[in-house]
Amino acid sequence: MGILSYIKGIGSNTLYYPGCLTEGVLSQEFENYKEIFNKLGVDFILLPNKPCCGLPVLNAGYKKDARKLAKKNLELFKKHSIKKIITNCPSCYHTFKEIYPTLLRDWDIEVEHATITILNALQKKRIRFKGNDEDREPITYHDPCHLGRYSEIYDEPRQVIELLGGKIIEMRHNKRTAMCCGGGGGVRANFPELAKKKAKKRSEEVPKIATKIISPCGLCFANIKSADERSTEFSTFVLGKLRGLRR
Repeated sequence: MGILSYIKGIGSNTLYYPGCLTEGVLSQEFENYKEIFNKLGVDFILLPNKPCCGLPVLNAGYKKDARKLAKKNLELFKKHSIKKIITNCPSCYHTFKEIYPTLLRDWDIEVEHATITILNALQKKRIRFKGNDEDREPITYHDPCHLGRYSEIYDEPRQVIELLGGKIIEMRHNKRTAMCCGGGGGVRANFPELAKKKAKKRSEEVPKIATKIISPCGLCFANIKSADERSTEFSTFVLGKLRGLRR
């Protein structure tokens, strides 16, 4: 499965689309997700030289160019008979799930966020933490804007954390009221000091007992990391627990 399926030209019609940040910058997290899917029996393929989902172009005001890019992506996906896309990037998920249907009349590809994929696989394989409640790791969870308020995915990532031995200790602002990490919308790229201040503000809400601040958004993870070393990308937690889980 995975890249091997692509090389052989066989197997799944499910594409793992990591997004530009994960594939281009967060190389370890990219490897994490591939290993997680393989461990959980999630069949997928990878495509080389795939374009960006187009959200940055659209946000910059170039709707015609965004539509052209979306059309180019659809043609590429159809060429490889892609029926379903799994992505760990909240922005890519929102773009494929909610925006592409408004840009392309013939968009008919199923889109699933990786946290839901992982939860379904854990439940199917009946993988769960079997220790005592006092052995659970105290963790807080940061809701990314595109995964939370934009896409209404709140519970599934938390369920994964709980299944794998975490104990969620919520920040005061969570789910629909969660504070932005400060890195999105080009803020981190253009105003790094402001982004870091926002990350520090967010980290001030983290309960002291929490050993990790987990987020499935690469940008949230990186920006919060600039202010708090406890920041951990979702896949790092999941893979670590899968490797050490007692069956």
